[in-house]
Amino acid sequence: MIQALAAQAGQVEPGFAPQIARWAIHLSAQGDLLGVLPLGDLTDKRNKGREFLICPQFTFSQMKAGGTPKAHPFRESAGTIALMGEDSDQPKARGKHAYFWTLIKEAAKQAQSLMPVAHFAAMADSIDALRSMLDVAGVKPAETVTFLVGDSFPLDRDDWHAWWRGVFRTVGAAAVAPTTPPAGTVRCFLTGELVEPTRVFPKVTGLSDVGGMSVGDALLSFKQSSFCSYGFEQSENAAVSELSAKTITAGLNKLISKSSRKLAGTKIVFWFRRDVPAEEDPRAFLFDPPETSEPAAQSRASALLDSIRAGSRPDLADNTYHALTLSGASGRVMVRDWMEGSFEALLSNVNAWFDDLSIVRLKDGTLAPPPKFLTVLLSTVRRSKDVKKDLDRIPAPLAAKMWRVAVRNEPIPAEVHAQVLARFKAIIVCNKEDEPLTPVHAGLLKAFHCRRNRKDDSMRDSLQPSLNNDHPSPAYQCGRLLAVLAALQRAALGDVGAGVVERFYPAASTTPGLVLGRMLRNSQFHISKLRSDRAGLAAWFDQQIAEIVTRIGAQPPRALSLEQQSLFALGYYQQKARPAAQENSKDAGQETNS
Repeated sequence: MIQALAAQAGQVEPGFAPQIARWAIHLSAQGDLLGVLPLGDLTDKRNKGREFLICPQFTFSQMKAGGTPKAHPFRESAGTIALMGEDSDQPKARGKHAYFWTLIKEAAKQAQSLMPVAHFAAMADSIDALRSMLDVAGVKPAETVTFLVGDSFPLDRDDWHAWWRGVFRTVGAAAVAPTTPPAGTVRCFLTGELVEPTRVFPKVTGLSDVGGMSVGDALLSFKQSSFCSYGFEQSENAAVSELSAKTITAGLNKLISKSSRKLAGTKIVFWFRRDVPAEEDPRAFLFDPPETSEPAAQSRASALLDSIRAGSRPDLADNTYHALTLSGASGRVMVRDWMEGSFEALLSNVNAWFDDLSIVRLKDGTLAPPPKFLTVLLSTVRRSKDVKKDLDRIPAPLAAKMWRVAVRNEPIPAEVHAQVLARFKAIIVCNKEDEPLTPVHAGLLKAFHCRRNRKDDSMRDSLQPSLNNDHPSPAYQCGRLLAVLAALQRAALGDVGAGVVERFYPAASTTPGLVLGRMLRNSQFHISKLRSDRAGLAAWFDQQIAEIVTRIGAQPPRALSLEQQSLFALGYYQQKARPAAQENSKDAGQETNS
C-alpha cells in the first residue's frame, strides 16, 4: 500500500505541499489595495478555489513547537491575515497575525515578488482597510486567502523558495523532541534501506468530513505502551525515514484531494497505475451508470470488457487499480480497506454487479436501468426527503463492505440482506407513497441469492431479472401466489383499503402453510363474483392459481427461513411486475369469453 501511495507523490521536498486558496487580495505593483477576488465559482459549493502546486507548509509539530503561535506565509485564513472573527482579540489569534506579517516582511528582503505585499503591510491602517474589504466581499474568517500582485501570484514564483528552506530548517530544528531516538538504524518499510526512523509521522489532511481533524490525522501513530516494542516510541514502531514518511503522506494527500469520493461515513480513494479516461472509468459506472433500460446496454462496462478480451485495448489490459477506504478517528487515519487488482478484473466485477442487480420494474415489466451505488446503499435504510441525512444513517463499516462487494465481486453480507428484506416488508405493509418499493430492493435480494449460489448452477439460473414460472423454490412460488390473490381481490372488489397484502404479507412470508390455505378458500368467492360479468378474467385467475399451487406442492411450507423469505419477496415482486405479454394474453382471454 505505501509503495503505491509513494508512487503518486512524485518529487517530494520537505516544507512544500500543494494547497488551495479561495480568495486573492489584489495589490498593485506599488502595494496599493485594489480589491478582493474570488478564485473559483462562488455558486459551486464543490469548487473550493485555485490550487497552487508549491506552497510553504509547516509540519504539525513545527506549528506547535516552542509554544509560539505560528502561521503559514503567503496563504492563510482571512481571520489570521486580517484579524477577522469572534476570537480576533484573543492572544493566540493576534500572535498568529503578527507571525504571518513578520514572515512576509522577512521574505520580501530576498524575494522581489513579495515587496509590494510588504509595502502594503507598512501602510497606515492597511489591515483595517483590508478587513473591511474582505467583509464586504463576504469572505469568511476560516476561508483561505493569498495574494495577487498585478497579474501574477507570488505562490507561482520561485524567488522565495531559498528563503523558505532556511525558515523551515530553523523551525524544524526547534521542533525536534528532546528525547534521543533509539541507537542505530533500522530498515525503512518503504525503501528497505538502513535509516534513522522518523519519530512523528506527517499529518494526512482532507478527512475532516469523515471523522478526521481539521489539522490532519496521522497515518502511523503508536501511543499506548502495549503497541510499542524494542524501545521504540511513536512512529518508530513502523519504521520509515523522514523523507519516506513525507513521500507517503504527500501521495495520500494528493489522492484525497484529487481522486476521492465521500461515501456515507467513509472516503473512497481510488486510482489507476496509468490514467484512464473519465468515460472509461469503472468507478463512474458504479456511481453514475448510464441511464438506459435496454438489457444489451446495461452498462458500458460490458462493451469495454469485450474489447479488452478481444485484444483491441492493450492499453487497458495490463493496467491496475488501487482503492483505499478511509475515515478519521481521534487524530488517526483509519484504513478500513485496501484493494488492488487488474483493470480487466475490475470491469468484470462491475459487470457482474449490474448483472446480479438487474430486475424488472413494477410499473411496466421492463428492465430497470442500472442503479447508482448510493441508491443501493440507501435501500438499506428508511428513506426521507433529506438524502444527506439518509446517507448519514448508513454505518461506515457497512458502506465500506458494500463498496468491496461491488469492486471484488464478493457475496452480499447477511446483515445487508436482512436490512433490505425488512425494508421490503415494511414498505409493502405500510403502503406509503413517500417510500415506494423500488427495483433496487428486489434487485439486492436477487443479487444476494445469485452470489450465495454461485456453485449451484440450477439455482443461479433460476434467478432471472423477470418472472420465472419454473422457479424450483416453493417459497418463491408462495410469493407469486400472494401477488395473484391480491390482484384477484382488486379485480373483484376494487380498492378496499388494506387488502390481503397489507393484512397478510408478514404472516404469509414467514408461515405460508398457516395462511395461504385460508386465503385460497376466500379467493373462490372473488372468482365467483368475477364470473358473472368478467368470465374471461375469472378463468385466467383460476388458471394462474392452479398452476402456482401445483408448483408449490401438496402443502405450502409451514415456516420459512430468512433466505426463503427473500425468495418469497422476489416471487411476489416479479409476479406483480409480470411482463406485458402475459397482461396482453389475459386481456385477449377476457374479450374471447365475454
